[in-house]
Amino acid sequence: MRLTISVAMCTFNGARFLATQLKSIADQERPPDEIVICDDGSSDGSIEILREFAHCAPFPTQVVVNEDNLGSTRNFEKAISLCKGAVVALADQDDVWYRHKLGCIEDAFLQSTETALAFSDADLIDDDSQCVPGHLWPTFAFDRAEQRKCASGDALAVLLKHPVVTGATMAFRRDYFELFAPIPASQIHDRWISLLLAVQGKFAVISDRLIQYRQHAGQQVGPGPRTLQERTQRAMLTTASFYRAEVERFQEFRKRLEEHSGGFSNSRRALPEVSRKISHLEHRAGLPASRVARIPAMLRQTLNGDYWRYSTGWSSIAKDLLLP
Repeated sequence: MRLTISVAMCTFNGARFLATQLKSIADQERPPDEIVICDDGSSDGSIEILREFAHCAPFPTQVVVNEDNLGSTRNFEKAISLCKGAVVALADQDDVWYRHKLGCIEDAFLQSTETALAFSDADLIDDDSQCVPGHLWPTFAFDRAEQRKCASGDALAVLLKHPVVTGATMAFRRDYFELFAPIPASQIHDRWISLLLAVQGKFAVISDRLIQYRQHAGQQVGPGPRTLQERTQRAMLTTASFYRAEVERFQEFRKRLEEHSGGFSNSRRALPEVSRKISHLEHRAGLPASRVARIPAMLRQTLNGDYWRYSTGWSSIAKDLLLP
């Protein structure tokens, strides 16, 4: 048995790395059935690279140049909408795929018709394509226990705690496009898609590192913090305004589930969890300036387990108690 696989790729002024990424897709042991590339108005030669690739590619390649700059999220939504394959694999413009990536993705979907989404770990490389120590999942603290939870059908519990699905490693069934489109402007496409599909079906968690994920200054979203200094800096930047923005994003998520409750197989179970997550975020957003005054509300959230259910346990408690 064989599935049709589309690759949805978005580009914007990525000429420096683009040819290498396109070659890695063309060199797949299991080639894609098509690739749809939406360029967001590049001015650095990316469009010329894309058109030359489309002319020579060994599979159908559609290059669309947007008249207006859509931004990453809307551009990915557009590229996905143009795909015709049963499975859509997302591609960034600056990574490198290992030759067995699409074969592993296809195998994951063939193992179960209940699989809505598959994602993998990744090696890390820098601006100069040199390997960076470590790999992607540990930067999110996505440990074996959480991997097992995702694979066993409880991905939403993990995603309500923190995002772990990176778009560059993600693939999903095209049939679910109408459930997550349109994507709200405040959302990042991979987080929005993974949250909604966690309510719909199971996730295939591929521990193999299927791509080289590039870290550089121009990334919209990169790996998580890897050192104590980076984690401390991230904590200092996670202020009340961050939590308020998170509240709005999860309210949009809840609204979509409510509006399309009949389309999501597990919406009835998911909605109370999402509401409880929102309540926890509102708690963290509304902590008073006085550290002493914070204690009663923090104690309630500690005793009911929400600091562990929706945040990072003792480290989140310490942050909320000690940082301004």
